[in-house]
Amino acid sequence: MNVTELEKRLLAAARAERPSDRVPYAFEKRVMARIAALPVVDVWALWARSLWRAAVPYALAVACLAVWIHFSAEPATPGDRIAMDFENVVLAAAEESSFESSLEF
Repeated sequence: MNVTELEKRLLAAARAERPSDRVPYAFEKRVMARIAALPVVDVWALWARSLWRAAVPYALAVACLAVWIHFSAEPATPGDRIAMDFENVVLAAAEESSFESSLEF
């Protein structure tokens, strides 16, 4: 069934009925005023408040992890430093050759 036709038929049926005397005067206005007086929940404010409350524990966790990593890391030996320098040189050469190949086009 067509929704607009159904809406028209329901509105016509509602207009054909006489208002009941059992309903108090201005009842719908009082109901609408109560609905309008209800507080509106701001979802974005709830999210912001939750995130700000969670920021402190996360910052403390990050600080603890940073301290733990700093003190648990072994100092680099001269052999490790040479290996890291060699790796950087090899990677730099690889990056340079890929850069030159991209310029050939």
